[in-house]
Amino acid sequence: MFYMNVKYVRLPAWLRSQSRLLRTSSRAMTVMPAWVIDKYGNNDVLRFTNNASFPVISYPNEVIVKVFAAGLNPLDVSMRGGYGSATLAMKRDPLNIMQSGNEFPLVLGRDVSGVVMECGLDVKYFRERDEVWAAIPPWKQGSLAEFVVLSANEISHKPKSMSHTEAAAIPYVATTAWSALVNTGGLSKDNCASKRVLILGGSGGVGTFAIQMLKAWGAHVTVTCSHNAEQFVRGLGADHVVDYTAGPVEEPLSALEKFDLVLDNIGGDTERWALSLLKPWTGAKYITLVTPFLLNTDRLGIADGMMQTAATVATKAIKHLVKGVHYRWGFFAPSGPALDEIREMVDAGQIRAVVEETFGFSQVPQAFEKVEKGHARGKTVVEISKGGS
Repeated sequence: MFYMNVKYVRLPAWLRSQSRLLRTSSRAMTVMPAWVIDKYGNNDVLRFTNNASFPVISYPNEVIVKVFAAGLNPLDVSMRGGYGSATLAMKRDPLNIMQSGNEFPLVLGRDVSGVVMECGLDVKYFRERDEVWAAIPPWKQGSLAEFVVLSANEISHKPKSMSHTEAAAIPYVATTAWSALVNTGGLSKDNCASKRVLILGGSGGVGTFAIQMLKAWGAHVTVTCSHNAEQFVRGLGADHVVDYTAGPVEEPLSALEKFDLVLDNIGGDTERWALSLLKPWTGAKYITLVTPFLLNTDRLGIADGMMQTAATVATKAIKHLVKGVHYRWGFFAPSGPALDEIREMVDAGQIRAVVEETFGFSQVPQAFEKVEKGHARGKTVVEISKGGS
């Protein structure tokens, strides 16, 4: 005899007493409020529902989190339009068992701050009522919902010094910057004191976090941004600021001392000149976060897209390696352990949240419009549940 897993979640007593009283009918245990999309497109595809599927623990290392606040990123706008859909579909369904479109209704939102509601049997370091934050992998359902399910290795205890609204502004940009600067760039708190770092596009989410982390580690940080953002990035610790609206930015940058690392948040034409700003034959690295990987797989399919991507990065890496500098791509990589270290920096006062604007749960379409306009000065956050501000 065997028993099938029944998708029924009994809410802990402490959660049933929260400000939102959950009904005790069986239906109330299987649905929740969320913003979803049923197809890819512009802002018109966003739809609010009270009947989104309640998340279920499917593996023993998973937790269900009650969402208090969710951060939005440019990636959410891109995913709303179908960016990366081919690759993400393969990640969700590697054996291609499901039919096309099985990701819908899709919940967007990569940042979450909230409270653990339930833990799987193998979860050792978290328990019910723990306040946590996380960056959600793009192939999973997101945080623009009342609850979300995550793996325990993707979450971290939230900084005690931050509200949920502030905490939701950090995980995605922090783990992206960490992946690029630490995992790919080889930087750490122990080797940054003598490093010169250039951040191309320093006033957005990744840039504002990277400035603070690098300054906490003792690096010298040069940033490009618009004239209007100069005081803003200097307030975060930038040592030198170059205004890209004053003319070709490569000219004033070329007059400066060479750099040990360039972090490129802009892409496009920057690759043509940015690598010449590095110190040759010293292990200096150019790391771009603007890569054609998902565009290639969307356009060419998984196999051909990955082959095209490999050929592109190999060609560029070899081209620049003979000039004594390293060319690398950086990617968002969700990581609870990285957030553990970032939490310590936050609670030590070395990093603060940069929240540009906050929206209510009913204002998700307006929040997307704000992110889509670009020229951000920090992050856009949606408050999902009361009590998390």
